[in-house]
Amino acid sequence: MNGNRRFPLVAVDVGNSQITAGLFENPPAEDHVLPQPDRTLTLSIDCWDPVEIALWLAPHKPSDAYWQLASVHEEALCKLQAWLGKEGCGVLQQQLKLDQLPLVVQLPKPEEVGIDRLLGAVAANCIRPIDRPAVVIDLGTAITVDVVSRDGSFCGGAILPGMRMSARALSQYTDKLPEVPIGELDQTPSPIGRSTDEAISSGLYWGAVGAVRTLVEQLHAEMQYEPFVFRKMKRNPI
Repeated sequence: MNGNRRFPLVAVDVGNSQITAGLFENPPAEDHVLPQPDRTLTLSIDCWDPVEIALWLAPHKPSDAYWQLASVHEEALCKLQAWLGKEGCGVLQQQLKLDQLPLVVQLPKPEEVGIDRLLGAVAANCIRPIDRPAVVIDLGTAITVDVVSRDGSFCGGAILPGMRMSARALSQYTDKLPEVPIGELDQTPSPIGRSTDEAISSGLYWGAVGAVRTLVEQLHAEMQYEPFVFRKMKRNPI
């Protein structure tokens, strides 16, 4: 599989809140091992500039690399693809789809599953114990809790709003509640908020914690073997 892949390789995850890129200078030593990038870059989906990517990639030019793109945000993906085309990367980019992944999806409509969830399952298959299923938790704009079976198939899972999305909803659908900024948490909030802002932060944080814990427990109860649990984080720890 690695023999036909061009390096350096830039893998890009275009999410709903962030664009994350990883540069891989050389092929991994072994197949079926999850490679680690030589360096990474994270950009906000709302205010990113292609120049930032070019500077991060230096001394490589964009056309020196092969680009693999996974996206759940069409507008940002189109902007990135247009820039890559101008940089001479038209034939050096690939948007990942289900049929290109080493993954069986045991769902009635596999084409409707987000590519981010599927790639999480592919990564879990590289590092989970071979005799155990996996639960993959992704704490992004939305929180997803997905199941990978013992034989490595994607079995589905649950999707719920992330903390930032919930904070915005509280503000938009009430008259007086403020929108509390959900940045990088320096410490775990107390469950007893002593102001409206603290109460909202507490509810968002511990509500997400409780939801994820309960989902993992319920999934475990329906599985024959104890799952190996993986957690993927963006910025906000839960």
